[in-house]
Amino acid sequence: MVDSLCKHSKINMVLDNTIDYYLKAAWQSVVNAYNQEAARAGITQASGYVLINIRKEGTAVSQIASLLGVRSTSLSRMLNSMERQGLIYRESDRKDKRSVRVFLTELGIKKRYEAKEVVKDFNGFLIKNLSEAERRRLKESLHRINILAQKYSIERCKGE
Repeated sequence: MVDSLCKHSKINMVLDNTIDYYLKAAWQSVVNAYNQEAARAGITQASGYVLINIRKEGTAVSQIASLLGVRSTSLSRMLNSMERQGLIYRESDRKDKRSVRVFLTELGIKKRYEAKEVVKDFNGFLIKNLSEAERRRLKESLHRINILAQKYSIERCKGE
């Protein structure tokens, strides 16, 4: 299957032995842990992430979409739900009427604080259970993988 996706691939992989499998599995475990905590606060991991990234002066919908890696149109459903929950409100940008900014309500500010505390607690747990050397190697490796992933499609298609 891998060979059919890229004619230059010479690696025959078992799917549960790939780097991206371990990245996805680890991230899914993190998301599940965050979702369990978020559910106690009546939100989801994704909405908590949105709340954490909304600034006092508001944040453009397009910027939130970029942070989440989704299109603005795909983000609308989540923002509509968050608005119905009383966590956020939207206003047209005063400088650019084509842009919409998202702001936190009082409840949104409270839930943002709770979401930040969960992130702090979870990271504290990781820090407590990973050595300094493990954390350093992990950060370096993830940084390198991020760079390589961004270069991948460009490199992959050269010469095709």
